[in-house]
Amino acid sequence: MSLSVPRLRIGSTEIIALADGEGPFFSPRAEAFPEATAAQWAEADRYDPGAVDAEGRWRLQFRAYAIRADQGITVVDAGIGPADSPAGSWAPVPGVLPESFAAAGIDPAEVDTVVLTHLHTDHVGWAVVTEAAVPSAAGVLDGNASTASATSGRRPFFPNAEYLLQRAEFDVIDTLNPQLHETLTDPLAAAGRLRLLDGDTPLRAGRAVATPGHTPGHQSVLVADGHDMALVTGDLLVHALQLLNPELAYAHEADPEAARHSRERMLGRETAGTLHLATPHLTEPFVSA
Repeated sequence: MSLSVPRLRIGSTEIIALADGEGPFFSPRAEAFPEATAAQWAEADRYDPGAVDAEGRWRLQFRAYAIRADQGITVVDAGIGPADSPAGSWAPVPGVLPESFAAAGIDPAEVDTVVLTHLHTDHVGWAVVTEAAVPSAAGVLDGNASTASATSGRRPFFPNAEYLLQRAEFDVIDTLNPQLHETLTDPLAAAGRLRLLDGDTPLRAGRAVATPGHTPGHQSVLVADGHDMALVTGDLLVHALQLLNPELAYAHEADPEAARHSRERMLGRETAGTLHLATPHLTEPFVSA
């Protein structure tokens, strides 16, 4: 896949799309959106033709975002991860996020904040890694050996960053994926890098906004400057269907009604300018609401 680095500027802040992979969804797309009509599918396919392949399968992008501001660099989500990542059972690992960071001119050691929108495996893959998984990062990791977890041998990929997760998400790890204690949150906590949020929280650039429903503690990141805003959505929406029809439920939402409310609340925000969306799974990294 091409490692282009699309960028969006909101005032003095730059939002950078970082590709990690692409591939088909693990089940038929009609099962993922059982309430969608033929007319809605046709409209969505016109809007995002790259999201359906020649066999009619839903084809997803997997990407993260970096927000570069005068105050520092924030990363939103961490992709599908290396070959040994928890997403390997269904996503097209290994991902290429380290190469995307290099293409964007960002050293992982420069990142001071990582916002994990939620704990599904295709959003946390590079958050914590083993040295063997990313030989290219060995120099960075070796220079920060004190951040390693003594019990797991796993280390934060962004060695100088604080990792932000909603407390409501942390509290349901055992429901979402119990293995994430060992592979993600325990190593982050051992390294002193995990911070739990309780709802909307200011960031160095923008703010974290609680958008529950896809998972109980899902969050997005909103960046505003003047009349324009950008929302790094996470899985607030996963397909153009939900951009065009926010009321449509996705089969893998923990609480479809809460997810619908979060989508309608965020996509319906009043702004004198443009609300840009930075999405992990649509074909284009930046679209307008």
